[in-house]
Amino acid sequence: MTEDMQLKALDRLIGTWHVTGGAEGTVTYRWLDGGFFLVQDVDLVQEGQPVKGVEMIGRERPFGADKPSEDIKSRYYDSNGNTLDYIYELEGDTLTIWGLEKGSPAYYRGTFSADGDTVTGAWVYPGGGGYQSDMTRVK
Repeated sequence: MTEDMQLKALDRLIGTWHVTGGAEGTVTYRWLDGGFFLVQDVDLVQEGQPVKGVEMIGRERPFGADKPSEDIKSRYYDSNGNTLDYIYELEGDTLTIWGLEKGSPAYYRGTFSADGDTVTGAWVYPGGGGYQSDMTRVK
């Protein structure tokens, strides 16, 4: 199987990040053995409530499928019982995380700094909602 360069580009997320803005805490990204899925471990406080979660990021390849999905998809599970689906895109230094599908009115868009150690961005929600969400690499 040839290397998936779009998925591999998310390698710049690997490590632990301090998150500030509408949610505060840490997230850690790591590769699952085999390199087909990126795992995000979440430990945040949002609106005064602790949120712990895990997200699996990669291409879907359902049982019996000949090839993986075109989009890099994820499913997020958290300690409040939420399951959320996203699509990840990285173009240059801009990371976009679409809620459910590309072009969704709910998305995160952030920009990596030149040294790759910060991402500055915001979550945008339909109707004008959302919040600032920045990350600084801690290790």
